[in-house]
Amino acid sequence: MTVTVRVPTTLRTLTAGASEVAVEGATVADVLSNLEATHPGFRDRILDEDGSLRRFVNVFVADDDVRFLQGLDTPVPDGETLAIIPAVAGG
Repeated sequence: MTVTVRVPTTLRTLTAGASEVAVEGATVADVLSNLEATHPGFRDRILDEDGSLRRFVNVFVADDDVRFLQGLDTPVPDGETLAIIPAVAGG
């Protein structure tokens, strides 16, 4: 299954500046694993040492936050978009 991954500006150095990349995968975990394989460096920035999503990184399948679905086991339908969105804090 091919999925489009939207890459935030802060991580585009890992994709040679591309804002979107096509990756295979049936679940969020599969997509992130294949993203790491084709564009090394994503894993350390998206997942913590336990393999969970970092606290300040949000991942959406379509418009749904995977934390409110099945987490990294959330299915990603063929042709769907997975968006990586870093949380913004400030005051």
